[in-house]
Parts: sequence; structure tokens; C-alpha cells
Amino acid sequence: MKLKKIIKGNIDFFRLLQEQSEYIVQSAEALAAYTQTLKPDYARKVEALEKQADAKRAELIRELNKTFITPFDREDIFMLSKCLDDVLDYFKTTVLEMEIYKIDYAPELVKFMDVLKTASDDINQSVRNMHHSPATAMQYAVKAKKCENQVEFLYRSSVASLLENDDIKYIIKMRELYRHLSNCADRIDQAADAICHILMKEIS
Repeated sequence: MKLKKIIKGNIDFFRLLQEQSEYIVQSAEALAAYTQTLKPDYARKVEALEKQADAKRAELIRELNKTFITPFDREDIFMLSKCLDDVLDYFKTTVLEMEIYKIDYAPELVKFMDVLKTASDDINQSVRNMHHSPATAMQYAVKAKKCENQVEFLYRSSVASLLENDDIKYIIKMRELYRHLSNCADRIDQAADAICHILMKEIS
């Protein structure tokens, strides 16, 4: 079923999804800045963006319940919104973990965020193109999926480097943070899969 048949009424669900994805880009940029500078202002910005995105998702769900007709397609849009929300949640909890563990500047975290920031841009571009250029949206979604393998490589190499350290507490807390960022990459991959699932109906 074509996307234009999925969305009914006067509510622009593409716009609502796009606004959610734009929060991901802004949050990734703020988190990347936080890992580089450790300035609290960036941490608070990540948290504020997550709350704003929650409000946008709540708006989408309210309109979804009123205007979607086909339950299957409604589930697709709901799941994509949830996947986008999950990414933002992971960015926020990354800040919380860094604060709880009292993480200082670590170049490995900057490398993780470089990949996650690029993938966030790709997800946003994919969502932006879903309505008018499904093929382009698919290309960006496939590109975003590459971040999972890139982050997995970073995770393994970073953990290997950690094991050369004699500080057991440092090893444990950094490994947990690396694992958390790896899980964030998984959420981005899931968001890309949700986009691809919807787009297959448009392109086929």
C-alpha cells in the first residue's frame, strides 16, 4: 500500500516523524559536544531535547489514534516513532551514566559519537525523504545501518584497550559505557529497519 494511502486526514504525520528525527540530530550533536568538553550545559541540552521529543511523540500518538484507518499501517508508523524515541532515550541515559560514573574526557567516546552522529544525520535524511523520494530515503536508511558494525568494531577495540589498564573500577565503568553506546547503535539500526519496512510498500 502506498504511503499516501496510509496517511489520512489533515494531519501531516511525515512532519511529526521528521520533527522527531530532527531532535535525534540535535541530541547527537549535543552529546558529542558533551563528550568532548564535559560542559554541563550540553548535558542539560540532551535532557531537554529528550523531553521535547517525548512531547512530539505524544502528539503523534494522539493524532494517530484519531486519523489512521488501517491498523497494520498504523502499527508501522507507531513503531517507527517508538524506534526514534528509543534513540533519544539512549542519548539521554548516556549523559546520566557519564555523570554517575564520573567519566572524564575519553577519546574513545568521541570516536563513538562521531559514528552515532553521522548515523543520526542519515536517519533524519531518510525520514525527510520518505514522502517525496522513497528511493532516496531507502539509501539513507541503509547507510544508517552501517553504524552498527562500525560501533561494534569500536566497542571491541576499545574494550581490548581497556584490558591493558590496571584500574579495575575504570575498566568496569568504561566497559559499561561502551556497551551502552553499542546498544544505542542497535536502536539506530532498528529505526533504519522500521523505515525500510515502511518504504518497501512504497517502492514495490
